[in-house]
Amino acid sequence: MDSTVAYPDPPAPSCIPPVWSWLLESQDGPQHLEQALHILGRERDWDSGILAWKRQQSLLFLALVAAVCLGLNLIFLAAYLVCVCCCRQEDVAQTKQRQSCCITWTAVAAGLVCCAAVGVGFYGNSETNDGVYQLMYSLEDANHTFSGIDALVSGTTEKMKVDLEQHLARLSEILAARGDYMQTLKFIQQMAGSVVAQLSGLPMWREVTMELTKLFDQSGYVEYYRWLSYLLLFILDLVICLMACLGLAKRSKCLLASMLCCGALSLLLSWASLATDAAAAVGTSDFCVAPDTFILNITEGQISTEVTRYYLYCSQSGSSPFQQTLTTFQRALTTMQIQIAGLLQFAVPLFSTAEKDLLAIQLLLNSSESSLHQLTAMLDCRGLHKDYLDALTGVCYDGLQGLLYLGLFSLLAALAFSIMICAGPRAWKHFTTRNRDYNDIDDDDPFNPQAWRMAAHNPPRGQLHSFCSYSSGLGSQTSLQPPAQTISNAPVSEYMNQAMLFGRNPRYENVPLIGRASPPPTYSPSMRATYLSVADEHLRHYGNQFPA
Repeated sequence: MDSTVAYPDPPAPSCIPPVWSWLLESQDGPQHLEQALHILGRERDWDSGILAWKRQQSLLFLALVAAVCLGLNLIFLAAYLVCVCCCRQEDVAQTKQRQSCCITWTAVAAGLVCCAAVGVGFYGNSETNDGVYQLMYSLEDANHTFSGIDALVSGTTEKMKVDLEQHLARLSEILAARGDYMQTLKFIQQMAGSVVAQLSGLPMWREVTMELTKLFDQSGYVEYYRWLSYLLLFILDLVICLMACLGLAKRSKCLLASMLCCGALSLLLSWASLATDAAAAVGTSDFCVAPDTFILNITEGQISTEVTRYYLYCSQSGSSPFQQTLTTFQRALTTMQIQIAGLLQFAVPLFSTAEKDLLAIQLLLNSSESSLHQLTAMLDCRGLHKDYLDALTGVCYDGLQGLLYLGLFSLLAALAFSIMICAGPRAWKHFTTRNRDYNDIDDDDPFNPQAWRMAAHNPPRGQLHSFCSYSSGLGSQTSLQPPAQTISNAPVSEYMNQAMLFGRNPRYENVPLIGRASPPPTYSPSMRATYLSVADEHLRHYGNQFPA
C-alpha cells in the first residue's frame, strides 16, 4: 500500500517583483545587477558580509540624501524669511489689497496640498498595514504547519519506541514457547526500528518555528507603532492646517505663531519620515528582487538546500525529498499490520492472553497510518509554497506600494508646510500694517470706533449738566444747576406716552437728557416729580425770554 497521494499538477505559481522594485534596486549599487543576473539563471557566489556592508552603505546614502534635502529646504526658508523681513514696500492701498489676495490664495494652495498629502498618506498607511498583516498571517500559517509536522513526527516516534516496545515485550513472555511467533515479533520490532530511523531523517523545524514566532512578534510590534505614529502625524498636519485657516480668518497672531512653530516641527518630521520610508522601500525591494536567494542564504546550515528549494519553487516535475522516507514508512506499517493480523488469527486461539496486546498494537499501527497521511499532506510543498507567495505578495506589492505612497505623502507635506512657513511672515506683516493704519485714525473723528470706546469709558463729566445722579456720583438733587442750552417745554407725559406706544413698556432712566437735541426718555415716578419741579423753576426764571 503506497502512502503517496497522486495530486493533479497545479499551474506553477510565480511571484514576479513589481516594477518599482526594480526601479528602487537601481539606487542600491552594482550588486543588484548581479541579483538580476542570478534570477535569469547565472550562478553567483554570495558573500554575506560584503553584501550586508553594501546594503548599509546604500541605506546611509539615502539618509544622507534626505538630510541634504532638509538642509537645502531650511536654507531656502531662512533666506526667504530674511528677504521678507528686510524688504520694505510703500503702503499703497492697491499693494495691500494685492498682498492680502496673494496671502489668501497661498494659504488655500498650501491647505489643499496638505489635505491631498494626508489623503495619500492614509492610503499608503493602510496599504502598508495590509501588507504587513498578510505577511504575519502567512508566517502564522507556516508556523502552524511546521509545528504540526514536528508534533506528528515526535508522536509517531514515541509510539514506536515506547508503546510498541512495551506490547512486544509482554507478547514475548506470552509467546516464548513458540519460536515461529517469536521470530514474527522480532521482525515487527525491526520494522518499528526502521520506521524510527526514517522519521529521524526528517528535518526538525523547531528552530524554524522559533525564528518565525520571533519574526511574527517583532513584525506585529513594529507595525502597530508605525501605523500609530503615522496616524498621529496625519492628525498633526490637519490640526496645523486648521490653525492656519483660523489664524488667517480671525487675524490672530497667537494662532499664526503657533502654526509657524508646529509647521516647522512637522516639516522636520516629514523629511525624517521620507528618509525612513525610502530606506525601508529600498531594503524591501532588495529582498523582493531575489527573495529565493535571500531565504537560501539565511537557512543555510539549518535546513538542507534541497528541502529549501523544494518549498521555494514547488516544481511540477521535481520530486519530493521526503518521498523515500514516507514510502519506507508506509511499507513498514503495512508489513507490521499483516504480521499482527496473522498472529491474531493463529496465536490467539492458542494463547488467549496475547489478544489484548495484539489488539493494542493493531490500534497503534492504525493511528500511525493516520499520522502518516497527515504528515504526507503537511510535507507537501503546495501548502507552504502558497504561504510563501502570500507573504511575498504582502511585502512586495501591498507593503512596498504603501511605502512609496507614504514617501509621496512626506514630499507633499514638506511642500505644503514650506508654503505655509513662507506665507506666515507676510501674513504677520500684513496684520501689523493693518493694526497700525487702524491706530492712525483721528481721535476727534466722530465715526472712529476707538473714540467711541474711549468716550464710553471716560465721559467728559465736566460738561454734563444732569439733574440727578447715583448716590455716589455727580452730586445731590438740590445742587442741580440749570443748563445753558434750550430746553423743550413739551409735557413729560407726551414722551412717556410715545415710549409706551413704540416701546410697549415705559423706559426709566436715572439721568435726564435735557439740553440735547434728542427727545428726553421716560422717567421713574420719583424722577418725574423732580423733573417737573425743575422745569417749573426754569419756566419762571426764563419765562420772559422763552414765552410759551
